[in-house]
Amino acid sequence: MAASYIAVPRDLTKVKSKVMFNLTKRQLICFSVAALVGVPSFFFLKHMGNNSVAAMGMMVIMMPLFFLAMYEKNGQPLEVIVHHFYQAVFVRPKVRPYQTNNYYAALIRQAQAQKEVENIVRVSKGNKEKERTQISNAGILNQRRENKSERSYSEGKER
Repeated sequence: MAASYIAVPRDLTKVKSKVMFNLTKRQLICFSVAALVGVPSFFFLKHMGNNSVAAMGMMVIMMPLFFLAMYEKNGQPLEVIVHHFYQAVFVRPKVRPYQTNNYYAALIRQAQAQKEVENIVRVSKGNKEKERTQISNAGILNQRRENKSERSYSEGKER
């Protein structure tokens, strides 16, 4: 008696749920969009040329969507792979030197930053005190001027 065996994958994370026609949701969406774009383009190209040109044009238009639906590498779909490629080639720097974060150097940088903050606070406090003394001196000068002007006005009346 021959027994029939069913292959069961060992890693169940790679098993994807099928929605309809043994296709995933992603594949159904991409194939539907490809059909919505490809079939009208076929009829449009058929009016301009013969059937073989229209069929080739339809295939060229639909192939990227088929690749989006089907291609997967290391569990990542095509758009993720293209995004990583774009990041590596155009966005990130080409040369990435190895840099360590030395704990002692970090402590020194922190101490220097703390000293700079303390100096800024000290200078701003000194400036505030200078401003206060200037304001109070200006107030005293204004009072003296007012007193002088009042005296000169009163002296002018007496004459």
